[in-house]
Amino acid sequence: MPAAGSPAAGPPAAGSPAAGSPGVGFYWHERCFWHDPGAIGIFSSPGEFLQPQPASESAESKRRLKNLLEVSGLIDELSVRKPGPAGREDLERFHTPRYLDALEAGDRGLGGDGGDCAPYTPGSLAAARQSAGLAIAAVEAVATGEVERAYALCRPPGHHAEADRGRGFCLLGNIPVAVMRARALGQVGRVAILDWDVHHGNGQQAAFYDDPEVLTVSIHQAGNFPLETGAFEEQGEGAGEGACLNLPLPPGCGLGAYAHAMSELVLPAIEAFRPELIVVACGYDACAKDPLGKMLLNSAAFGDMTRQLMALAERVCQGRLVMVHEGGYSEGYVPLCGHAAIEALAGSEIHVPDPQNDEIAAWAYQALQPHQRQLIDGWRAAWAEAGRV
Repeated sequence: MPAAGSPAAGPPAAGSPAAGSPGVGFYWHERCFWHDPGAIGIFSSPGEFLQPQPASESAESKRRLKNLLEVSGLIDELSVRKPGPAGREDLERFHTPRYLDALEAGDRGLGGDGGDCAPYTPGSLAAARQSAGLAIAAVEAVATGEVERAYALCRPPGHHAEADRGRGFCLLGNIPVAVMRARALGQVGRVAILDWDVHHGNGQQAAFYDDPEVLTVSIHQAGNFPLETGAFEEQGEGAGEGACLNLPLPPGCGLGAYAHAMSELVLPAIEAFRPELIVVACGYDACAKDPLGKMLLNSAAFGDMTRQLMALAERVCQGRLVMVHEGGYSEGYVPLCGHAAIEALAGSEIHVPDPQNDEIAAWAYQALQPHQRQLIDGWRAAWAEAGRV
């Protein structure tokens, strides 16, 4: 493939605007980068013996991704959109009025913590509402056919936020808010949400735990965050039983384990559900360079998973796929992972070389390990026994 910035060779890639499709939307806004969690470093709050440093959930990894898209020229192949922030009515489809009132009061004062490791300062709520607005617009555009696929560069992230509190750097549930709105407006029916962030997607799970029309799938590092959620046994309740799938992988999983989990269970489960739209909670903290995760993926893995989902979306839901940016805390490596995913999403010939990609792939224990296979195959067997794949 040509290097970044060089002309594409041959005919336009399938799925690009020039190939006759509605194109790929890219949703971002500078306001999202202005959220300030405070000088907490990798911790949830300041402490007497913790020298202040920028929070690990900082703007830099996301801003650097957007900058890399500009420098590579890939952004010029995307349909760039800057929608407005989410309104109170849409936020209340998921969040409680009491929680939203508390956020507004804190935003008028000195800031605070949204609940559990969700610090914010004045101005953060505007960024969070803007972040939710990006997800809303991306989901709506794909659901209504305005664009075929979309990427929302959201910040703050949203996949840990619950109805009545923020968690894990997340203030507002970007994906639940967007999906609930689209469904309420009749834009889409059945939705599958795949969360491949290294942390459990508890926010989506809680939002749709009793809803048979929304499948939530989370592939994450077991027992990382939140500590008390994300077990395989959590499979939904009431009418929603069987519409929640968790794959809590042990620390140290790499290319082989993720590829096996995707091919043997994640993709078959989504295909069997037959959604009308697929949404990805797209975190990059399962990469080998992340300070808050202990997994071993390289940037190419995120491109590969994106292509797998695109092929699945073509089979089951006319290609409708939305990626919503979540975690990822390596300021240097997240941009390469994100670019690889967006290259794939756009079907682009532009490729940014990753100088660490092959080295990470050559690390020991990247192949599927026996204990990893045993876990994944056991989950697959249990899911099949229940008639879900």
